[in-house]
Amino acid sequence: MDFNLSREHQLIRKMMAEFTENEVKPIAAETDKTSQYPRENIEKLFNLGVMGMCVPKEYGGAGADPLASAICIEELSKQCASTGDIVATHNGLCCDPILTHGTDEQKAKYLPMLTTGHKVGAFALTEPNAGSDASKTQTTAVLEGDHYVMNGSKIFITNGYVADVFVVFAMTDPSKGTKGISAFIVESSFPGFSVGKHEEKMGLHGSPTAEIVFTDCIVPKENLLGK
Repeated sequence: MDFNLSREHQLIRKMMAEFTENEVKPIAAETDKTSQYPRENIEKLFNLGVMGMCVPKEYGGAGADPLASAICIEELSKQCASTGDIVATHNGLCCDPILTHGTDEQKAKYLPMLTTGHKVGAFALTEPNAGSDASKTQTTAVLEGDHYVMNGSKIFITNGYVADVFVVFAMTDPSKGTKGISAFIVESSFPGFSVGKHEEKMGLHGSPTAEIVFTDCIVPKENLLGK
């Protein structure tokens, strides 16, 4: 078995190593010191096709494989783990669930936003009383006509106060226990969505981590992700 990188993967590594050396390394220390979100570099990564790179070309992505994404995150993280964290969350925890479980309509709407649309993605599961044990989820989503009404909060959400699109988990049928938890695609512009506390951390200061609050948040019925 050959464990060497293919020529394509070697070129991706070379490109990202150069980008990291020229763009990420010069501001890495200041990013960590000031807890400043590296917005300009994230915009450049969108332009490079790194954000959402595993999404098929028909939705604006590069159609890359997971190894290519891992190489990019690894190279970024060599100089700024915060930047690597932002990209890893966007690619693996927001784009991938929508690509894997989304309807054709959901993919057509949201994946271009997360690739060429320069919209940052996030993943919201953890709660004050439901961390490692996600079955204790207390955020609820109740179907009312053509939409769900979501109430609750999430904590420690990576990309929390900069993201535009979230994959959010909420209890839709408490009688089914863990089988009653559903996932939704939630936009930060939805009524009832708000950002709470910005977390102060011991590291990864440039990775924006925050509390997300849902107060009678209106989520369209068609934004249920999967079953």
